[in-house]
Amino acid sequence: MATIFPFTALVGQDRMRRALILNAVNPRIGGVLIRGERGTAKSTAARALAALLPGVEVVSGCRFGCDPNIPLSWCTECKERAAGGAKLPVEIKATPFINLPVSATEDRVVGTLDIEKAIQQGVRHFEPGVLAAANRGMLYIDEVNLLDDHVVDVLLDSAAMGMNIVEREGISFSHPARFILVGTMNPEEGDLRPQLLDRFALSVEIRGIRDARDRVKIMERNLAYELDPDTFRASFKEQEDELSQRIVAARSLLDSVAYTNRDLLSIAALTTSLNVDGHRSDLVILKAARAQAAFEGRRAINPRDIALAAELALPHRIKRGPFQQTEVTVEDLQERISQLEGEVEESHPQQAEMDSSSDGEAEKKSP
Repeated sequence: MATIFPFTALVGQDRMRRALILNAVNPRIGGVLIRGERGTAKSTAARALAALLPGVEVVSGCRFGCDPNIPLSWCTECKERAAGGAKLPVEIKATPFINLPVSATEDRVVGTLDIEKAIQQGVRHFEPGVLAAANRGMLYIDEVNLLDDHVVDVLLDSAAMGMNIVEREGISFSHPARFILVGTMNPEEGDLRPQLLDRFALSVEIRGIRDARDRVKIMERNLAYELDPDTFRASFKEQEDELSQRIVAARSLLDSVAYTNRDLLSIAALTTSLNVDGHRSDLVILKAARAQAAFEGRRAINPRDIALAAELALPHRIKRGPFQQTEVTVEDLQERISQLEGEVEESHPQQAEMDSSSDGEAEKKSP
């Protein structure tokens, strides 16, 4: 097996790395779309993150990597085994990294039911697809803008539901399909339809690094990696282990990260002021803000977390407004959030007083 370039050895591209890490902390955020020039480490970063993630507990012998701790999400086969009284042993396996080819068909993605065998032999046989292989791991799509729109729809629907259900001629089969979806593309080769673009939770625009010293560092690290991949990766082992442990700790802390009514009002006011359609962006910002707080070891989100999350959740959703021609920055967003909070306090003083009380009590809200 080839040695993977270390995630912590990547130079620059902070937004891309942060978007990937937040999805690793909370896969329910909904994935990330990385748009940028050729040769900007898009695929390298995705592979590096997958190699960094800890192993996952799975039902031993399960073709779909079912989580033994969540029976409701089990595949049809595991449910039938459990119903028959069989004990389901547990094993640890490496986090899967699945690369979806641009030429993939719907059957290749969702899997197929053998109707002929079902009719002739009365046996239900399901041939797993890409979604089964990617469960509990990362699904990477290079040049996602060149993938058939219908296939992209299927992928995004499964990612949202966390389940893949295949039905043919009255026969059905289901299995869990929870994965971190990472799509990359070069805008010069065409864009995604707005409806599909909005389905990616986070989006990052990346460009080649202009600082000469950083470009030299990139060359030096790539040459060292090509010369001796194992030694190069070993030199970053301490940083890799530290980041992996932070992600594991953040995952365990995530559900206890609190937020208040004021935080929700800040998010809603921000998306409304920027003329963002729909409500998906509000939910994404909240999930990403909680993941950001958990990654930093905190049990409550703050305005900076909201701004950092909005920086990743809004660029591909803003159609017009003050950020239309300029890059969305954390500083701009924090300033806007402060202004909106002031407006809310002026127009709803009683609500602001209640929110302040909630802040003091660190009131926890369930997602």
